[in-house]
Amino acid sequence: MDVIVAPITTQNGREQSKVVSTLRKPSKGGWNSAIFIIFVEVTLRFAYYGLAANLITYLTNDLHQSTSTAIKNVNTWVGVSAIFPIFGAILADSLLGRFKTIILASAIYFLGMILLTLSVSVIPTHYREAVFFIALYILAVGEGGHKPCVQTFAADQFDEEKPEEKAAKSSFFNWWYLGIVAGASSAVLLVIYIQDNVGWTAGFGMLTGALGVALFIFLAGIKRYRKQAPVKSPFTMVAQVFVAAMRKRRVIETQQGLGICYDAGGTDVEGQPGNSRTLAATNQYRFLDKAMIIDNLDASSKPRNPWRLCSLNQVEEVKLVLRLLPIWLSCFMFTAVLAQTHTLFIKQGSTMIRSIGPNFQVPPASFQSLVGLTILFTIPIYDRILVPAARKLTGHRSGVTMLQRIGIGLFLSVIEMVVAALVEAKRVSIAREHGLIDTPKATVPMSVWWILPQYMISGISDVFTVVGLQELFYDQMPESMRSLGAAAHVSVIGVGSFINTAIITVVQAITARSSGILLGDNLNRAHVDYFYWVLAVLSALNFCVYLWIASGFVYKKVEGEEPQQGKGLDLDM
Repeated sequence: MDVIVAPITTQNGREQSKVVSTLRKPSKGGWNSAIFIIFVEVTLRFAYYGLAANLITYLTNDLHQSTSTAIKNVNTWVGVSAIFPIFGAILADSLLGRFKTIILASAIYFLGMILLTLSVSVIPTHYREAVFFIALYILAVGEGGHKPCVQTFAADQFDEEKPEEKAAKSSFFNWWYLGIVAGASSAVLLVIYIQDNVGWTAGFGMLTGALGVALFIFLAGIKRYRKQAPVKSPFTMVAQVFVAAMRKRRVIETQQGLGICYDAGGTDVEGQPGNSRTLAATNQYRFLDKAMIIDNLDASSKPRNPWRLCSLNQVEEVKLVLRLLPIWLSCFMFTAVLAQTHTLFIKQGSTMIRSIGPNFQVPPASFQSLVGLTILFTIPIYDRILVPAARKLTGHRSGVTMLQRIGIGLFLSVIEMVVAALVEAKRVSIAREHGLIDTPKATVPMSVWWILPQYMISGISDVFTVVGLQELFYDQMPESMRSLGAAAHVSVIGVGSFINTAIITVVQAITARSSGILLGDNLNRAHVDYFYWVLAVLSALNFCVYLWIASGFVYKKVEGEEPQQGKGLDLDM
């Protein structure tokens, strides 16, 4: 209820003020609805990480797979789960819209989790593995619709035309990731303990219940949301620009061109036409500019042929996509390193002393919570202390540019692998000193807290690179392709998992003849430290490539607005 002061006219003709109470419908969008969606995402991430974080344990202990096979199966499932969002984004942007895609994907995910719970309880033993993997890939389909849409749908709740909401959006990405980490960390600490000490049925049953709650919460806030209507397929728009540029490759603007097509069009929130944001012309990828030159044939054709003439906005949107592609490629090694936290780091910790007190053993997979706890501690410091301090030095709204933030995380991932390699070499040397090299199930007399630094560095690098990628792919993608941008960011994790599997396969093939197969079942002879060094070297080379790519990156420019970022990494600030 709002209280307002309204003027009224009395019988003697004088105006007086009167307090009037009015009922106002809650406004749509802003933090009022975004925080609602964050709570839903927290619950869904709780379910995902409650499964993914301990998956390698189930595959090796209950399905009796070898370590290398289990790692490859985990990486493949994570990879497929992260690649499917590309198809989900196309479905959302071109057909269903983000809101309907989220509902459909959540229902599929819920059904997949029910089947997964049944596979570890009532399904007969000889069918259990097949049903388990069917359920896993049903969940991957659900992830495909959920991941590219939920974050983008939440960010859509902030109106970029309102300065206060636009300023809040950058902070939103920090708190969004904080919510994800809170859900993931609670799953790692609570669900994994239940899985290891009570049973897989109880653990997966808890995740299924959480998904049901998440779907109910999302539907309960249906009247609060700003909804983005679907537009035409983003690939059609990209193809039109390339075809039009190719057809006019011999047209010279100064001699044969009659002008530039500025006709923009677009679809605003709630499906209303009239998006007035016009992109400024840039000098990169000049060969595409041919697509917007109006020649004699275009001038005499009505309506215009979209496969022959494209608007300035359309051409610049395609340029935005092309600029992001090299950044996308240069982040694959980061996620290949990230894959170690839910595979080799767990196996490494399982051989060490994990006692807390006389009777409690920490489950090996629970140490992944160290990543989450580090993020929970780092994000508030970054958002409330580091960003304001950096803003005073650089003048940037976010303190540092998005590319600088990503680059810091890539550098930290190199340090992470160096630290992990040194700790693993120490673990093996202690095993050798105590004659435990050929007894892989024996506990090495070394505290598991030695692996704390590598988990913490992983968490800090996540705060920089993962959140930076989320903001970059939302902010720099065309507005009609933001679901695809979110899918591209998520797919980095998937491709990185496949690359990690490929590196394992190649290194195993190379070392099989000389020093034995890398990453065998006996972790004391598996040369895991060598594998970490390989990842460190590849990550260092990749970081150098990223610096070169990012130095030439041009941020989005909108007519009539001051650029929020500079060019590339802005190393001279």
